[in-house]
Amino acid sequence: MSVKDLDLKDKNTSPLEGNIKEEKKQEEKDTKIKNEVLNNVPDENETKSKEEPKFKPLPEKEEKSKKERKGLKIFGILVLILILILVISFSVLTAYNLLRQNIIAGVSIKGIDVSNTSPSDARYKLDNYISSTLPTELKLKHGDFETTLSLEQLEVSFDTKGITNEAYRIGKEGNIFLDNFNVIYTLFKNVNLEPTLNINEEQLSKSLDEISAQLPDKVVESSYYQEGNNLIITTGKEGNVVDKEKTIEQIKTALSDFSIINNPIEITVKTQKPEPINIEKIHEEIYKEPVDAYYTQNPFTIYPSENGLDFNVSIDEAKNIIGDGTNTEYTIPLKVLYPNVTTNMIGTEAFPDLLSSYSTKYAASNKDRTTNLRLAANKINGTVLMPGETFSYNKVVGARTIAAGYKEAPIYVSGKVVDGLGGGICQITSTLYNAVVYANLEVTQRSNHQFVPSYVTASRDATVVYGAIDFQFKNNRNYPIKLVCSVSGGIANFQIFGLKQDDDYEVQILSYETGRTSTSIYSEAYKILKRDGKEVSRQLMSKDTYKRH
Repeated sequence: MSVKDLDLKDKNTSPLEGNIKEEKKQEEKDTKIKNEVLNNVPDENETKSKEEPKFKPLPEKEEKSKKERKGLKIFGILVLILILILVISFSVLTAYNLLRQNIIAGVSIKGIDVSNTSPSDARYKLDNYISSTLPTELKLKHGDFETTLSLEQLEVSFDTKGITNEAYRIGKEGNIFLDNFNVIYTLFKNVNLEPTLNINEEQLSKSLDEISAQLPDKVVESSYYQEGNNLIITTGKEGNVVDKEKTIEQIKTALSDFSIINNPIEITVKTQKPEPINIEKIHEEIYKEPVDAYYTQNPFTIYPSENGLDFNVSIDEAKNIIGDGTNTEYTIPLKVLYPNVTTNMIGTEAFPDLLSSYSTKYAASNKDRTTNLRLAANKINGTVLMPGETFSYNKVVGARTIAAGYKEAPIYVSGKVVDGLGGGICQITSTLYNAVVYANLEVTQRSNHQFVPSYVTASRDATVVYGAIDFQFKNNRNYPIKLVCSVSGGIANFQIFGLKQDDDYEVQILSYETGRTSTSIYSEAYKILKRDGKEVSRQLMSKDTYKRH
């Protein structure tokens, strides 16, 4: 069909037919709008339809759902019953354990099974195990160096009472669920408890300090000592010291672990440099003020004098001597500070009792010998000995030299009488010896002459040679003694003063010859102690041999 034909067709359509078509279209449109409006307003049936499920279950599915709900309900009931049974069981078990007086099953202490035992029995069992296993000493070593530590000195122990009580409380704390859990847990999986270790750490620290000072490769600190009138300071050297913190932990571990307790413990050490020389500190340590002697009465008490000590140079000069501290040794000169009142200056009023005296005769016409006697006597005169102090004749009298004023006088040399410097002073020694014996003092060193001297009998003499033979005795009394000596008018006299004691004895000396040969004389001397006139003891003092003139 051509365009032309279309135009012709349209032209052939009548107006009436066109209006009918238009009205029909409008009617269809109105009907469509009405239906849309009506569709948007739901009626009662449509509302009810929307509230109901869009899809209803099939009959077989609904039956299955009911069975599942019933099964869950039954399962819940079973679980509830099981819970009730467990609760009741736990309650019964708890009550049972609370009534029991023993430790529950499955509990060990330090590897020792204490199940079903009372706390006291468990402690007894544990104490026996520890005492039989614990050694008396711990072994420590550092390389080839070995030492030990006494456990008794360190006060090592274990709190067995506390740990057995703790073991007993398991399952008896009062919480039903926790207690019964612990009962079941320990029943199937054993519990091992460790008692608390007790140790004196202060003593252990001191012991490790001592061990540190014994190490072969120890650190050497600077030190000093007095030599005559000089202070000798030595420098230190780098070395090792015990690392106390780590070593203490090692010791505690070994004590707690009985499987390794008998094995030597390797000491942990650390390198340390010595402290630098501290002149101020050294001066503070050696400096000492002199102390004057004095005494008190009621009761009698003597306070002896003391010499002081100080550097003989200033602190700055001493520092200059040390310098950079690279030398191995330094010398600081010292000076003695003397007290104003020495012990020997205390008068005889502080020594109220005469304990003994003894005299010998000498030839006053021999001036040189008399001079020697007086020099020696003057050195000794006034000497005070404190309790426990020892008297040395050679130390007090000193060397017999020309500078000291001694003269030539007869002495014994190789069995012959010859002139010698200081001749005659042995008479002072022998006189003092007898006074000492009469005072019942302790003689610690004494030798007889080659020949029996003229001023005492055999076995009552005492000879001295400076640098070789000495005469010594000790003040074994509870109070100081004072020696008073005089040489005058042909008499050498010694007196010993002090304070009498209730237990003092009357002393006698018995000496006599026991035999003679063509070349020798033999003798003995005894000290006899008496109380109230009765002999208490007889002590042999010496057996001596002399040459005959």
